[in-house]
Amino acid sequence: MSLVKFRNNLPFSGVAIEPGTPLWQIVPTHGEDGRPLADFMMLIPGLRSRPQHAINTTLNNLQKALEQYSEVVFVNLNLKINVLWVSVNCRPGIILDLVTSIQSLVPEALLVAQKPD
Repeated sequence: MSLVKFRNNLPFSGVAIEPGTPLWQIVPTHGEDGRPLADFMMLIPGLRSRPQHAINTTLNNLQKALEQYSEVVFVNLNLKINVLWVSVNCRPGIILDLVTSIQSLVPEALLVAQKPD
């Protein structure tokens, strides 16, 4: 099961979205204005092994968190690997704002990031 969202006005080159399609084939890299998009990944440990009602609650909470931001362009939730991918139009602080919003509603969600040197 995966949740995929596209902003309708983004150009998309006709790739059919099917289960197991690699993200590099479907994630948009540039917004409608031609500027590069920013993206981030979050891990939601154990999500796929929860009861269906708990998964639905998490999906609803993710939707609540993400729909508050017009900058969100693409969302993919891969339940097979418990990973949420989000692509956004760039603005200072947007990723921190989104991660904070997601974690307020889905506290177990972890940002995947590089360890600072």
